[in-house]
Amino acid sequence: MQFADKTVVITGAAGVFGRWIAAHFAAEGATLCLSDRRGDALEAVVGELGLDADNTLRHVTELTDHASLLELIELVRMKWKAPDILVNNAGIYTKFGLLEMSFEDWDRVNDVNFRAPFVLTREMAKLMIAENRRGSIINISSGAARQMRNGSVPYCTSKSALERLSKGFALELAPHGIRVNVVEPGFAPGSSVSTLSDDYVASMLKRIPLGRSSGPDDAPNAIGFLCSDKASFITGAVLSVDGGNSIGTFESGQLGATPGTAAIR
Repeated sequence: MQFADKTVVITGAAGVFGRWIAAHFAAEGATLCLSDRRGDALEAVVGELGLDADNTLRHVTELTDHASLLELIELVRMKWKAPDILVNNAGIYTKFGLLEMSFEDWDRVNDVNFRAPFVLTREMAKLMIAENRRGSIINISSGAARQMRNGSVPYCTSKSALERLSKGFALELAPHGIRVNVVEPGFAPGSSVSTLSDDYVASMLKRIPLGRSSGPDDAPNAIGFLCSDKASFITGAVLSVDGGNSIGTFESGQLGATPGTAAIR
């Protein structure tokens, strides 16, 4: 119960990773503020995890709407004065060619994946500073930040920008004792927001060196560690928890092939 006296804000809390992260912190005793654009899904998370409905804050947040972000920040300020931990988990993965995508689609990807974490990190950090909280902020990124993907360039660039922004915040917030780190979770199919075809899921699983998709404890364990006292001297770090997927190209079945016959990619 290492987070029994901590308050935690999680965006995208009704998604695959959001539910896993919420479950981890709840099991460690934290009080949660769950944010997502789907109110019914938030209520489902509260029920599924057996959370105390009276003590669990919920906010239906539209991350592309600045006023909605400010509402979430004000809710946290009114109820807690400041959070101890912020996890900017929400994100969208899109498949658009740069020559075909609309400007509106470009803006939406960057508003959700980059601008919203900027606003929430900055404003929640201000609350932490006002209350003298030595808080922890985690931004959820992806191996796509370092490896371009055809058809998903907007996603890749938004995550690259998020990682650089995180290091900038880590630098400027260090004098206040606030740590900012990044976790790159592994591939986990099942999102109802960014749906993936069966063929795409199968192709992705073949590329993961450790041979499986991300499970419910993988990324949350890393996030919990970075938010704990055990990581009190870690800030500005990027931790990949992806089974080796971001190391480089890997195709299952290629190992042990006849010399000289392996496909070059």
